[in-house]
Order: sequence, then C-alpha cells, then structure tokens
Amino acid sequence: MSLDRVANKYVHQQGFGLPMALFVITVLAVIISSMASLQNNAASSSALQVQAHRALFSAESGIEASLNLLIPPDGSLGRACATDPFYTQTFPAVTLGLNGCEVTVRCSLINVASEDYFTLRSTGECGSFLDQSTRTLEVRVK
Repeated sequence: MSLDRVANKYVHQQGFGLPMALFVITVLAVIISSMASLQNNAASSSALQVQAHRALFSAESGIEASLNLLIPPDGSLGRACATDPFYTQTFPAVTLGLNGCEVTVRCSLINVASEDYFTLRSTGECGSFLDQSTRTLEVRVK
C-alpha cells in the first residue's frame, strides 16, 4: 500500500469523536453543577429548619416559665399580668440547644362571666439576618 493511497483514505473521513467528546463533557458539567446547587439548597434549608425548631422550643420554654410565674405551683400569689413584658429571657451561649435564642412573653387578662382568663403570647426568636426564625405560641389559662 502506497503512502498516497493511505493519505487519500484519511482525507475523505470526517471527525465525529471531538464534537461528541465536547458534548459529553458539557452535559456532565451541567449535571454536576445542578447536583451541587441542589446539595447547597438542601443544606441551607436544613439549617433554617433547625432554627425554626429552636425558636419553637424557646417559645415553649417561655410559656412554661410564665405559667410558673403567673400561677406558682406552691399556691403563692403570682406575678401581675399587667407587667409588660410579662417574661423575657435571652439564652446565654452556654445553654445547649437554645444558645443565641430569646423569648418574650406578653400577658393579657380577660374577664368573662366573673371568671378571669389569662392569655400568654410567647414569641421565640433564634438566629440572625437571613437565618433568623421566629415562632409564636399562645396559651389561655383559667
């Protein structure tokens, strides 16, 4: 086989490997970047969910502490509902689970048919800026 014949054989061929390789690399890059974006979104949503739970737990803690102040377990005279805010607490950094959270509880008194009903509204806040979460609970006691 002569060199002219071999050279002539390759002149009439058209390359398909390079465009196909570029296409595959591009598709893989798009898939990888979308998976990374999904992972990032899942991580940030998980962090926000944790902050929301912490805010809910701090609001519950505020309600429980306020109930002890309003109606003490030992039967003594409780705190007046007119105090504003009725109860407030900022959890220090050493408190595991609720560090950086704060709770504020407001109390209102309603008299219905000579019966006093107390409404405690507790607002728990955790986090700051974009990661901040707030939860509010309301309890009515007689």
